[in-house]
Amino acid sequence: MTKNKKNLFCLVITVLVCLAFSTTAFAAGDVAGAIEGTWNDASGQIKTVVNKVVFPAIDLILAVFFFAKLGMAYFDYRKSGQFEWTGPAILFACLIFTITAPTYIWQILA
Repeated sequence: MTKNKKNLFCLVITVLVCLAFSTTAFAAGDVAGAIEGTWNDASGQIKTVVNKVVFPAIDLILAVFFFAKLGMAYFDYRKSGQFEWTGPAILFACLIFTITAPTYIWQILA
């Protein structure tokens, strides 16, 4: 019984401390307008960085994984006589998706 009281006391103290140190944040003004204005100012730079850095990096990583998985599937084929297409097919589909993404992704997001 004492252990239950001790655990209950610790729980009550924890809840009281959380309530004492938590504050509600209220937005002053038009938050959506501020976010939209920031996006409009920075969207050109963000699009350039994503198109020239992020997508090529993802493409490179997926290409390496695709060829590694293709090689592993070939060696499994040599061992078992059955070629497993699932892994390489999924990686190839993801690679095609990320290669073509810069042409349409900004129309979806804008």
